[in-house]
Amino acid sequence: MPKERSIETEVGGFISTLLRKHFGKGPTSIYVTIKRPYIIMHFRGFTTTMEKILLKQNEWKRVLETRNLLVDELKPIIRQQLKDIGGWTFEEFYVDWNLNLETGTFLAITDDKQEPNDFEWPTDFQKNAFEMKLENVTKSLHRDPDQTVAHWVNDRTLLIQWSGVLTEIEKALIKDGHSEILKFTKRPLERSILEEAGFESVFERRIQVIFLDWDYDSNIGYVIIVLDAKK
Repeated sequence: MPKERSIETEVGGFISTLLRKHFGKGPTSIYVTIKRPYIIMHFRGFTTTMEKILLKQNEWKRVLETRNLLVDELKPIIRQQLKDIGGWTFEEFYVDWNLNLETGTFLAITDDKQEPNDFEWPTDFQKNAFEMKLENVTKSLHRDPDQTVAHWVNDRTLLIQWSGVLTEIEKALIKDGHSEILKFTKRPLERSILEEAGFESVFERRIQVIFLDWDYDSNIGYVIIVLDAKK
């Protein structure tokens, strides 16, 4: 555990420095969770002065477009550094920002093999109640995923993977070159439905923030739910 914690600290320091160098400002805090094949990098207090001006003018799309373009350019650097730090290789990389809360999350999925027993659910957790509420979410979104998998990454972080998540309308929009517009539209909608799903009554804890991103080519979507610490 100390070794893993040391690696998490090193990854956090690298991401913080990278953001500060290329955005002109780093996050006030960053939390890295490594539960292979997942590396979750969650940061807070991240909005530049220029972005704050744009947000006051309701130019949030421009902020997101600029951030996503820059992160795309930084992916090779992140890929190489994670390989240098932990020997990890990955192709899947997901990004989401919550501009209102000044938070963001990077999710890298490594090539490590996932062991079935690596993600045990807490014994006091109402798993059936959670699964029922998650099924209600998919119904509200008019989705019928091919597969839904949920993992406890640590005691505050739940990761959900949806495979076969795209509807026919979404596939048509992506084919016509509207993938970025689709993300801008569907992300706040899906986040609000997840926030209102009643998960907190199951967790018996407050949800701090929810992050979402999709790989349209692979037709896979990820949700990360960050909870308050257990009292």
